[in-house]
Amino acid sequence: MLELQAPEPLLRFAERAGAKGQSAVYLVRDGEAVAAFALADVIRPESHEAVARLHAMGVEVAMLTGDSDTVAKAVAEELNIDHYYAEVLPEHKDQKVIELQKLGKRVAMVGDGVNDAPALTRADVGIAIGSGTDVAVESAGVILVKSNPLDVVKIVALSRASYRKMIQNLVWAAGYNVIALPLAAGVLAPWGILLSPAVGAVLMSLSTIIVAINAQLLRRVPLTSESEAPT
Repeated sequence: MLELQAPEPLLRFAERAGAKGQSAVYLVRDGEAVAAFALADVIRPESHEAVARLHAMGVEVAMLTGDSDTVAKAVAEELNIDHYYAEVLPEHKDQKVIELQKLGKRVAMVGDGVNDAPALTRADVGIAIGSGTDVAVESAGVILVKSNPLDVVKIVALSRASYRKMIQNLVWAAGYNVIALPLAAGVLAPWGILLSPAVGAVLMSLSTIIVAINAQLLRRVPLTSESEAPT
């Protein structure tokens, strides 16, 4: 592989581009670099809000990228990302997920390419971009149909709300079985405390209704911010 040494002006240009989160591409003629171009991916406006809302929920945000360290650092600083891993080869993304898991972290991986598939499978939760490759979609457990990074925030919010409902329903069901059933069976009858079987049956039916209604309240969990709310 032929290595080229770019002129000093082009190197300075590439350095300034890297500081702005841009990648430098050189134009080579007759074995010499004669020009340089700065290329950059535009950061979606939703990404800023997505990272900020994840932080507000106590979620750490990490970025895996094959770009140079300079570019990755600039993007991470702009989005206020907690950790970034630059110059990561495709086959090493899976290893980075393992490293985070060994630190005791539960990892949700978001990706869209063929190279992301192993990491999506390895993560505790794999989230694929709907417009990504079929391999990534098949490897993930959750698909973002609209390809909107803010949907990641909604996933976290909905999963936490669902977990709270599960705990609430479990407490209610356990309370019924621990208290109502023994009373209906006459455990405290010698002390004059007795729950008739008919009332116990009513309470059991009421328990089922309360659990169902409580689950339906998930529909009222706010998943959108004020900026996304319909006008």
